[in-house]
Amino acid sequence: MTATSRKEKAAETETALKEAAKRVFAARGYLNTKITDITTEAGRAAGSFYNHFASKEELLEGLLADLSATGDETAEEQGHLSDFTDPEAVRWHVRAYWSFYRENAATMLAIRQAAMVNDEFARKLARFGAAEQADLGGHLEHITRAGLRLPATPPLSIVMMYELVDSFARMWLVGDRPEGWTPPTDDEAIEALTRFVYRGFTGLDY
Repeated sequence: MTATSRKEKAAETETALKEAAKRVFAARGYLNTKITDITTEAGRAAGSFYNHFASKEELLEGLLADLSATGDETAEEQGHLSDFTDPEAVRWHVRAYWSFYRENAATMLAIRQAAMVNDEFARKLARFGAAEQADLGGHLEHITRAGLRLPATPPLSIVMMYELVDSFARMWLVGDRPEGWTPPTDDEAIEALTRFVYRGFTGLDY
């Protein structure tokens, strides 16, 4: 086997382990998943896992990096708006995150569960979140330049937006929904979040 084919085989196995992990996390939850569950689902030998990852947390870090790359690709799509004085710009970001969360719900839940039980992973996740949120800093500059007052400093305002949208998505897409409540449609959720965030950032309605 040539060096190129060995690399291709290794990449194929790593991808298979990641995809298997996502399926097992969705079925069992992160905390109840064993490494052997992942290798069995992937159709790989148990020892093959450690050729690619030192632990479940390291595999999850790989999935987190994949999610970040997906988010970067989304931000480069046509239609991306950055002026948050425009409600359409806020709506674009809310819709992008809601769709992203729906598509990756099991992985997002696994990441949160891992952070609850592993302090080192929690610190890495916090650093990752801070870097992702910092990318929105320029979006809020449009608000202050327009003479509007943010509810807090730009970093805190971004955190409030992120936590609101993230918690709302988790509640309706993967969490225990309140008994007797009717889940919003995707469009209803996106519109409600957009209005809430836009009003919070600008003090204006639309």
